[in-house]
Amino acid sequence: MASIQTNQSASLQSGSAPQKYLIPFALVTSLFFLWGFAISMLDVLNRHFQKILNISRAESAWVQVCTFGAYFLMALPAGYFMKKYGYKKGILCGLALYAGGAFLVYPAGELQSWPFFLLALFILACGLAFLETAANPYATVLGPPESSAFRLNLAQSFNGLGVFTGPKIGALFLFATENASLEVGFDKVQQPYLLVGALVTFVAVLFFFTPLPEIKDEAEAEADNTGLFKFPHFNAGVIAQFLNVGAQICVWGFFINYAVETLAFSDATAANYLANGMLIFMVGRFAGTFLMRFLKANQLLGIYATIMVILLVITSLDLFGSNSIYALMLFFFFQSITFPTIFALGVKDMGKYTKQASSYMIMAIVGGAVFPPIIGAIADNTSIALSFLLPAAMFAYIAWYGFKGSQTRL
Repeated sequence: MASIQTNQSASLQSGSAPQKYLIPFALVTSLFFLWGFAISMLDVLNRHFQKILNISRAESAWVQVCTFGAYFLMALPAGYFMKKYGYKKGILCGLALYAGGAFLVYPAGELQSWPFFLLALFILACGLAFLETAANPYATVLGPPESSAFRLNLAQSFNGLGVFTGPKIGALFLFATENASLEVGFDKVQQPYLLVGALVTFVAVLFFFTPLPEIKDEAEAEADNTGLFKFPHFNAGVIAQFLNVGAQICVWGFFINYAVETLAFSDATAANYLANGMLIFMVGRFAGTFLMRFLKANQLLGIYATIMVILLVITSLDLFGSNSIYALMLFFFFQSITFPTIFALGVKDMGKYTKQASSYMIMAIVGGAVFPPIIGAIADNTSIALSFLLPAAMFAYIAWYGFKGSQTRL
């Protein structure tokens, strides 16, 4: 934010802010792990339900549609909720929805109901929308404005740990038995979500009993949505985030399909490769955070996005046979910084509009609902390999945003 309340600005200048914000920042960082786990579990569920329900790739993409559609529907309400009640209550609301959705997976499994399961995912994702709407801007303002991109990437590094854990847990529970029956297939989904629900409930208790500083912009009460769209870097940033999340979910969601159908891996082996890709993603987050000490965030984004375009073309054309899997895994390293960097660049210098801008940035996550059915349909009608040209084109735009479109100007 451009300006923080006077007493907080003074504490930042005096150097006491880092100590004051250490525990809140650590707690907020735990949220990044929790939603990273929830999102990466979808990539295993996608393949799992293709098998047990005998549905197409485009149909299995409904796990992404319901999850990321919730972001679109809940981002603005979440933003308004936090504007009225504060970050802490917003986070608690998000954790309650997250845990509630996770626990609802159990009755969905008992009924062996695909629509009920999708409803549980939708409720869980409503919680994720609250958490991301709160935690992303909260991380950016818990310290000096000039280091906001660094701070958000640091917090998002623990999101990388979550996305690494998701496929590992998914492979352990869901792919332990090949060709599982419908009943067994739903039973295997219940177990990890019960554990997740319990963990999220525990984290909610910690947040409830921990005091959190409420950070507000001095002119926040005067802000309205009309001024938001006068900032070209924000407008371009929303589009970049929409394409970024869409491209990410396309690659993550159909990684296992690519490894199985193009490279003839088993489901379990493909899931483990995906988990290793997520490990590379986590390493990329920490490496990107380090590199931002020497390169501007927008420059690093532009360079990384250009490299991703090249890697996805290699993957799509299957230029190296079975070794093409390594090009796709390397993609995770460079994609690791895109979400937090686009977010930070998009809301930079927005002043009193920061919370509203953050809500629109979270709404842009709906790209994860829009593009998976499209890439699934392309794969159903051509091949899973050729369908990866779609995210390659999307990252070309993001490269432009990094180099040019993210420059703040009026």
